[in-house]
Amino acid sequence: MRAWLNGDLLTDPTDGAIAVTDHGFTVGDGVFEAVKTLHGRPFALTRHLARLQRSAAGLGLPAPDLDDVRRGVEAVLGGEAADDPVGRLRITWTAGPAPMGSGRGGGPATLVVAYSAIDAAASSTTVATVPWTRNEHGATAGLKTTSYAENVIALAHAKERGATEAVFANTAGDLCEGTGSNVFYVVDGELRTPTLAAGCLAGITRDLVIEWCGAREVDAPLVEVRAGASEVFLVSTTRDVQAVSRWDDRELPAPGHVTRRCAETWAAREAETMDP
Repeated sequence: MRAWLNGDLLTDPTDGAIAVTDHGFTVGDGVFEAVKTLHGRPFALTRHLARLQRSAAGLGLPAPDLDDVRRGVEAVLGGEAADDPVGRLRITWTAGPAPMGSGRGGGPATLVVAYSAIDAAASSTTVATVPWTRNEHGATAGLKTTSYAENVIALAHAKERGATEAVFANTAGDLCEGTGSNVFYVVDGELRTPTLAAGCLAGITRDLVIEWCGAREVDAPLVEVRAGASEVFLVSTTRDVQAVSRWDDRELPAPGHVTRRCAETWAAREAETMDP
């Protein structure tokens, strides 16, 4: 693992570096991006940085200096990163030091860029519906914030049930998203995915799958999708297009015809450019 903090490459990323008063640490007042790397090269970095800025604005944080971010990216991807087939680059931007409590301080924001190698995602996965909902009307709906405790709880719930990802409905009962993924499904041969109004994250992979494969954005009750979809797949930065073989107690083809086509299209288009 390599990490860069506020302009300096850390000699030991596991050693203490962030102030204990940092608002990102004390109350989760921050935003982040996770970027896939292939042999040390970041994929869709321009799109990720644009979303980082949108999330920061939505949270009321100052805009990160993208030149600084890119310098951090170059620093952590130097050296042996090119030898790693797949890696994860994480860019974190927080409100910086602040008094204990919810109110922000006047200190400078904190920027961390970290990198580690990862294993390639499996071709298929299993999901479980969780009893909690996403609030599509909440202040952080659609923002990629560091406040992930809800996702941690949901993912643990799913794992207890033999699944590797949790799926949320929103307060209206409509399908929303996974803890770290967007959901696509097929009904009567048509590829569909929830609208952003459902409260899901505007995933980079989600956007590219819609552009490259075509999909109708539509909101529908989660229980109806789970019962009626003929195929389901998840997408995310590190999953790409990942077939779902089981949703709760329902078995699904993994991959189905549409899912296979999307995975093949993804692989072909990804090979054309690293910054679509």
